[in-house]
Amino acid sequence: MTAEERQRRTAAADELCATAYADLGGPETGVALVAVGGYGRGELAPHSDLDVVLVHDAGLELGELAEKLWYPLWDSGAKLDHSVRSLDECIAAGEADLRVALGMLDARHLAGDPNLTLRLRTHMLGSWRREARQKLPGFHELVRSRHAITGELAHVSVPDLKEAEGGLRDATALKALVATWLVDVPHVDVERCRQALLDTRDVAHDIAGRASDRITPEMWGQMAGPLGLEDARAVQVHVRDLGRRLTHISRLTWHRVDQVIARPASLRGARKPDLVGIAPGLAVSSGEVVLAQGAKPESDPFLLLRAAAEAAERALPLSPATAARLLRACPELPTPWPAQARHLLVRLLSAGRPMLPVWETLEETRALQRILPEWDLIRSLPHASVIHRFTVDRHVVETCIEASELIRRVARPDVLMVAALLHDIGKCELGDHSVEGEPIARAVAERIGFTPDEVDLVGMLVRWHLLLSETATTRDPDDPATVQLLLEHVPNPEALSLLVALTEADARAASPQAWTKWRASLVRHLAQRTYAAMLTGASDTEALTVDEPVVEVPAELLEDPSRVHVEVEHHAEGASVTVMSGDRVGLLADAAAMFAVQKTSVNAAKVWTQDPIGISVWETDEQHLDPAVLRTRLESIADGRLDARSRLVRPRPGRLEPTVRVRPEASESATVLEIRMDDRPGVVYLVCATLASLGFSVRSAHVSTLGPQAVDVFYVIEADGSLPAEERAEAAAYAVREALVRTVTLEP
Repeated sequence: MTAEERQRRTAAADELCATAYADLGGPETGVALVAVGGYGRGELAPHSDLDVVLVHDAGLELGELAEKLWYPLWDSGAKLDHSVRSLDECIAAGEADLRVALGMLDARHLAGDPNLTLRLRTHMLGSWRREARQKLPGFHELVRSRHAITGELAHVSVPDLKEAEGGLRDATALKALVATWLVDVPHVDVERCRQALLDTRDVAHDIAGRASDRITPEMWGQMAGPLGLEDARAVQVHVRDLGRRLTHISRLTWHRVDQVIARPASLRGARKPDLVGIAPGLAVSSGEVVLAQGAKPESDPFLLLRAAAEAAERALPLSPATAARLLRACPELPTPWPAQARHLLVRLLSAGRPMLPVWETLEETRALQRILPEWDLIRSLPHASVIHRFTVDRHVVETCIEASELIRRVARPDVLMVAALLHDIGKCELGDHSVEGEPIARAVAERIGFTPDEVDLVGMLVRWHLLLSETATTRDPDDPATVQLLLEHVPNPEALSLLVALTEADARAASPQAWTKWRASLVRHLAQRTYAAMLTGASDTEALTVDEPVVEVPAELLEDPSRVHVEVEHHAEGASVTVMSGDRVGLLADAAAMFAVQKTSVNAAKVWTQDPIGISVWETDEQHLDPAVLRTRLESIADGRLDARSRLVRPRPGRLEPTVRVRPEASESATVLEIRMDDRPGVVYLVCATLASLGFSVRSAHVSTLGPQAVDVFYVIEADGSLPAEERAEAAAYAVREALVRTVTLEP
């Protein structure tokens, strides 16, 4: 919907209100019908309310008039948010509630006495300007609280066009800040973004059929046609770029507001800029990094990078005007970069959280294109996986921020930071982003002046940045082949330490669920085993083998192995559940059924035998498990009093057809089955039960959920502990797949 169409819709609503007031013979003086809030700004969305106030001078009673006025508006089908207040009550409400005051700043006359509306607006604006220094800190806190809840329009997976940072609410906040006369904003830019977001919101309302400002994943494609854009990706980039621009302007404006408020009264009238030199060619003025007097950017190719690094390290904004001038004036860096330029880039990347606003300034001024032209490949690129909370570009910045906290763990912080910057650069391509990203990362590393060995290290980290996390969560870390897989791709301890740090930074930047204590412990355990193998030079299976743990078996269980024993050890991330009983084929399936019937998710299971007792340890996210309840469930299943199969194998709708693969490279002592399907309860039970029916035992199970898809890996051996023959392995995979397929009704 265009601005002209919004104006026509607002004019129709204005006429409706004015006509209703006139038909009732409302007073010409002392009473006014006033539009406030969004309607006050004349920005009615298709499903917006008419937010109006019947304002009157003190002493007038308008109860009867108000009742008669609201009914014709309701009868017209308009959604009405209304109130009746005297002028003094409006002023008092605005003084008591900041939100009311902000709504009143946009008061617009509809009918009745225009002088009363003018008095209201004049008083509210005058009060806002007089008390701005006292009210703005509270206003800023309201804005920050909203941002903490809704996230950024430019980066969150399901953005809110109105409430998110960089959304319509922030555009309105910027207008309120300008009304204080303390700061200014680029009005043309703000209004362009605001109108474009209003167009987008109108389309979203039409598609949703209601006043919802959130854009769900399926809506992006539906919005392309009405917005005149090519496809869902184009809509995402368009909307997120608008949010990015408004976010940048808003953050910089609030910083300037804070500087004005903090400025001593004795200096408020000073006209001379307060320049404080900080580095060659650079100074700080009003809390922003700017060019120093006498700076000569035309002869200093490092000045742009130096300005960015200094700003980030000092947690100060880089003035957009300064960044734009440096982009125009600074000479191009030679290829390969001198060591000084590379050092400045690493300083910028290592600055932590303050790097973010500086990076945004470089993006918005297009100065980043000079430093890293490849950035455009992932700018505003949405992630395909729902486990990611940000777009690809913002995720990369967050990875750098997380990696900056880990640089003391590695010998080459510069390599770590550059690898963090480039680890997802291949997501612009359709193939495996790790494979596609490696040559791009190598080219960048070579251009910025790394040596050939360092280029190889950066390339290795980008190519295998998922190897450690995927292997640790989907493979048995105590299987020699698991460590051998790491040894084949990670050349030395230095590279391993870098890979561990990058793995942690990448996961932390993705989402809290991607780096739990349980996942972290798996990664670190595998890394420690790999590091030990590197130090000892172990490469054979026997040297890498780990003995099974020994646990204390209760005496009553040794006396009667048919009994069941369950222990629960709670920890911050959930619980470890140990199940013991007489060793038999099918014990693991019964234990898995126990968890499934209890609706308890399972992350991993490890199984071994301390003759004659079978022992399994299960890792789960559940915080409140009662061992007595679990034992009762397990005994009922083992005795046949509870038919778990009938509960857990009923067909359910699904989007992904189950796949079962034999992974011969994953172990030399077990058949490894990798299963991918929709995440649902009972999968571990069904696999274990199917294998038990064929006479197999499961040595360990590893369950990983990636968005809606579960990736479950089972280490399968014969009942006597031997490695299954190839024909038996294929038979196991076929049987498991057939069992899983029967539980899925594929959605069209």
